[in-house]
Amino acid sequence: QVQLVESGGGLVQAGGSLRLSCAASGRSFSGYTMGWFRQAPGKEREFVAQISRTGASTWYEDSVKGRFTISRDNAGNTAYLQMNSLKLEDTAVYYCAATRAFGGRGINYDYWGHGTQVTVSS
Repeated sequence: QVQLVESGGGLVQAGGSLRLSCAASGRSFSGYTMGWFRQAPGKEREFVAQISRTGASTWYEDSVKGRFTISRDNAGNTAYLQMNSLKLEDTAVYYCAATRAFGGRGINYDYWGHGTQVTVSS
């Protein structure tokens, strides 16, 4: 069992930037594919970004491509989501997730953090 704790959320103006962190503990961090998801008010949770175990491969939801960057520091047991050019539509609770599975999109995530609120204002 891996425990995940998100941080870095908060208030930011449209067009600004924010960096989310996901600190992992328990077992081997490098053995997990990591992902970021978000849930906006009144909407279903959606996929945002994914990074492979080594960090060699990444995947993004279309609406965030070119604006968001997922990364990881295996030595520091931390995954990151750099969010640039933020829009009002990016407002959501952002969740960090992990899975022992590997591959492209469509893999199932087993472990989840409790989320961190990101609010984009005009």
